[in-house]
Amino acid sequence: MSERDSGSSGRAKAASRAKASGQASFGAFVRKPVERTDGESKEAQAKVANAASEAAEMRVETAASWPADAVEVGAIVDAYGLKGWVKVAAHADTGQGGDALLSAKRWWLLKGQERSSAPSLQAKTHSDSVVARLGGIADRDVALALRGSRVYVSRSEFPVLEADEFYWVDLIGLDVVNLAGLNLGKVASMIDNGAQSVLRIEYPAIDKSGKPVAGERLIPFVGVFVKTVDQTAKQIVVDWDADY
Repeated sequence: MSERDSGSSGRAKAASRAKASGQASFGAFVRKPVERTDGESKEAQAKVANAASEAAEMRVETAASWPADAVEVGAIVDAYGLKGWVKVAAHADTGQGGDALLSAKRWWLLKGQERSSAPSLQAKTHSDSVVARLGGIADRDVALALRGSRVYVSRSEFPVLEADEFYWVDLIGLDVVNLAGLNLGKVASMIDNGAQSVLRIEYPAIDKSGKPVAGERLIPFVGVFVKTVDQTAKQIVVDWDADY
């Protein structure tokens, strides 16, 4: 028997003993029912309906209401169909981070200086893009007005990965050191060369005129070179010489 099963069984037995002794268990709770008039009942139902409607609508956002962990994952490039669906060019394919567009419950949209958000009611892959039905968008004209909007998803809504998989956004900013303990710089961005992901590392350097510049190293993100990724320590250990 599992610990959870054992605990459930124990609570059930305790409740039985309480009933036998005529005493209420500590978990018992009862509230005297209050009669409601038809008007009060309808008013309560209307409030619930209005709350549900507001939750399903697009809303205006500000920099203050924008999630701190928002990550840009794509851009709306067109309307899709006649019923308000939008077409999105994702920054990553499904299976490589693009899944966040499919699983997120809310999309955060930025167009110029205008911020908004909408619940994602339905999203699916279509050819080489993602199409979605967002709350509050019921026709093609409204969907077309969103063209050019950059789409963000809260990092907390990204699907969980396997132990040896990493989202690019989580690698950017990590220190990179080699097996000899030499710091090679920080991950500035990631590159997809078609065969694998590549770490683009920047480090302080001096140009020929003696001016400080940002040097660059490119290290393929493959097991032969990348030995460990420690997100807690914010460090990646690689088998890579400084003069490569």
